[in-house]
Amino acid sequence: MSLIRVALAGVVAAAAVALGQTGPQAPARPDHMEHRFDNPEASAQAFDDPARDAWQLPDRVTAALGLKPGQTVADIGAGTGYFSVRLARSAAAPKVFAADIEPAMVKYVQDRAAREGLKNIVAVLAAADTPNLPEPVDVALIVDTYHHIGGREAYFRTLVKSLKPGGRVAIVDFRPDSPEGPPKEFRFSPEQFASEMAQAGYKLAAQYDFLPRQNFLIFEPAR
Repeated sequence: MSLIRVALAGVVAAAAVALGQTGPQAPARPDHMEHRFDNPEASAQAFDDPARDAWQLPDRVTAALGLKPGQTVADIGAGTGYFSVRLARSAAAPKVFAADIEPAMVKYVQDRAAREGLKNIVAVLAAADTPNLPEPVDVALIVDTYHHIGGREAYFRTLVKSLKPGGRVAIVDFRPDSPEGPPKEFRFSPEQFASEMAQAGYKLAAQYDFLPRQNFLIFEPAR
């Protein structure tokens, strides 16, 4: 949820002064949404609201990942650990790297895992251009965070280095017609996801349509 806080709104119209041309240029469209999530207690009221389960369907999402015992998952943009704790408690009981760029969120998840006795969760402080995973993973799960990632082609080209052979990237993010979510310009169609991920060197491996508000697509490296 809170993966990226690199520049969003600092793009403004500038005067073009080159080769004798002057006048305002059209502002470049930002490629991601910047938003700080540095107050975990406040964020938890929405992120961990039990009502979220009705449309996020976390158990069905987890089941669709087909995790096996001994595998490792990265919850990128883990926020308060909504998915991290569910992944850790799933039948496969994978090791879960809960990665977030907000130090306060990382501390929150670390404390939550300790409080709930989930020793298979490892909280990780990520960076804007990398999740900083300490070891390769079988699945990288990115829920409601894709639209916060800037420079996505470079980001996902870097991420592939943190996937095990046969590793996958699962993306869940709001559809353009969702009743809630980020501003419309930061919602994408399945075709847009597929196009961007193809540019980063991935191919679509699976697509699920059971989420009422979100796209759910799984990608794997194209080669």
